[in-house]
This record gives sequence, C-alpha cells and structure tokens, in this order.
Amino acid sequence: MLHYTSLAAFYTSKEWHDFRLMLIALRGPVCSKCGKIITNPLDLIGHHSPIELTLDNVNDPTISLNPDNVVLTCLDCHNEEHERFGHKPERKVYIIYGAPCSGKHTFVRQQMKRGDMLIDIDALYTAMSGLSSYDKPNNLYQNVMSAHTALIDNVKTRYGKWNNCFIVGGYPEKRKREALADELGAELVYCESTKEECMARLICDEARRNRRDEWSKWITDWFDRFSA
Repeated sequence: MLHYTSLAAFYTSKEWHDFRLMLIALRGPVCSKCGKIITNPLDLIGHHSPIELTLDNVNDPTISLNPDNVVLTCLDCHNEEHERFGHKPERKVYIIYGAPCSGKHTFVRQQMKRGDMLIDIDALYTAMSGLSSYDKPNNLYQNVMSAHTALIDNVKTRYGKWNNCFIVGGYPEKRKREALADELGAELVYCESTKEECMARLICDEARRNRRDEWSKWITDWFDRFSA
C-alpha cells in the first residue's frame, strides 16, 4: 500500500518514475496540451488532472497512479497550468447587465471563483448600510457611488491582484455601457429577460415583498430606457 508523507516524496518515488515512463511509452513523447514532441523524457511532466494531487489523496492509487487522471505536458505548459515562472493568465473583466430581477446575481454566483472581484452597487449598499441588498437608502447614494467609482478605477488600472472581475449593473443605455466596456477592456454579458418575466420573479420573491412597488418602478424604468 502507498504511504507518502509529502507530495515531493511521491514524485521522487520509483512507483511514480516507472508509471510516468509507462505513460510515455504508451502515448508517445508528446505534450497533450500544445502537441510538441519532447525528445528528452525528463522534460515531459506527468500532471494530475482532472483531480489534483494533494496530501489527502496521494496515497490513493486510483488517483495518484490512475492513467485517466494523468496527462503528459511539456515544462512550459505545466508552468502555465500552475501559473508559475511568468505564466499568468490574462485577467478578464465582464459587465453583467440587464433589468432588475433579470437573474444577474444568479449568473455571477455561478461563474465567479475564489479570488475574483465583484463590483455591485447592491452589495455596496449592503456593506455600507447593513441592510438587505433590496433596501437602498437614498441618503447613502453619494457614498456608494464614490466607492463604486474607486473600484472601477482599480479595474481600469488593473490595480491589485484580483483574478477576473464581474461588474454588475443595469446599464440600460447602449452608448454608456459600450463606452464603459471599451474603457475597461470588458466583455458585455446581457441577462435577457422580458418585463413580464422580471415582474413575475419580483412577485415570487418573498425577500422583496415589502418593497414590490419600489422595485416594480425600477423594472418599468429600466425597460423604458433600454436600448439594444
């Protein structure tokens, strides 16, 4: 039975050495990512994917020594996979726009990963007021927008070490949202919903039960201003 107390011990073991050479013999000395032929077998890396090797599973041969969980890559592709030695993926910026109750926040929750940045006026209101994201006191508007502008400037200058950035907003006017996208180098993502669909979601949302009149006006106003 395998028993390794560190990943380094596993990767220097005879079991892993023989296993990697077996994969090279079966598959050929070719990088599975870029297709480059590698003449020196020492330069062909065995990379555990889709299940990453950890201290919790290194002693499980169905993961650590499973051919279906190991791909062969060249050194450059392996460094790129782990974002090492100058390999850093381009940070992407997405502007998620659409009417109130169109599903913007649901979409973002499904797409975001740890280390991504979220710029969302509703979330800023919550942070500053301590109220729910559906309750936005008018007297805090200037403070919220000041923080929002500062965060947008961070994206513009790529300040900080965030990965990707998701900017959530209504942005009903085509000219303004396209100008912002050009300024930030962002991709526009439209959460398309009809006015009737947004109103139906509002009615079904118990969290907004006491503010339905207010949100109904915001939905109507968005569709009155929207330009595709």
